[in-house]
Amino acid sequence: MDKISALILAKNEAANIAECIKSVSFCDEVLVIDDFSTDDTVKIAKSLGARVIQKDMAGDWGEQQTFAIKSAGCPWVLFIDADERVTENLAQEIKEVLQKGELVSGWIKRRSVFRHNKAAHGVLRPDWVDRLFPAKGSYVTGKVHPKIVAPYKEVRLKGEMLHYTYESWEQYIRKLNNYTSLAAQKYEKEGRSCSFLKDVVLRPFWAFLKVYIFDLGFLDGKMGWALSVNHYFYTMNKYLKLYHLKKSGGKL
Repeated sequence: MDKISALILAKNEAANIAECIKSVSFCDEVLVIDDFSTDDTVKIAKSLGARVIQKDMAGDWGEQQTFAIKSAGCPWVLFIDADERVTENLAQEIKEVLQKGELVSGWIKRRSVFRHNKAAHGVLRPDWVDRLFPAKGSYVTGKVHPKIVAPYKEVRLKGEMLHYTYESWEQYIRKLNNYTSLAAQKYEKEGRSCSFLKDVVLRPFWAFLKVYIFDLGFLDGKMGWALSVNHYFYTMNKYLKLYHLKKSGGKL
């Protein structure tokens, strides 16, 4: 059976890294690419047997993930974020894939969970992520929303990965601010046009309706409403920042 490296990109994940590493204990290697954490992330990871390489991400997720793939010590890799967990069913299925020896790119259903609330529709409906594949010939593109390029037959696994999304609204807003800035910068670099009426005024309304009505966010009650409204503001801020980047270099 081929060996596999679990790859974790982390920065200041002391609260999450231990449980994440424990969930991939079935892997032959755990490699943490640390973006110079200032908390105990590195100490905790090493205490659990992980190999740690420190590298500045500089806002480029795709390049950091490609670096992780190239640094892996095993022929197969499994990407997992520090706030994610591999379930026992998924771990067993991954071992079966390795046992078969067929070179495939495994897509995994990721289910978002909160510690004190529930949301299974709308913004946090389950999604499919490409996380399991041979390292050879694979790489990642894109700074903000990276895309894995793995030249192998795609298969969907049955086991789930759990995603402990947000600990607090403060963390949520920090991510919203960071991601909208990175997205705006990406769009500006690509030369994407931006209409104030179409993109800043109207597009956010459609984004809200999509996740709250068509993606059934209303079934999640108060949390579904809050997440859908925040998705409106995420969309608006992304294009508002792009609009001012194009108009005045981002200055007001």
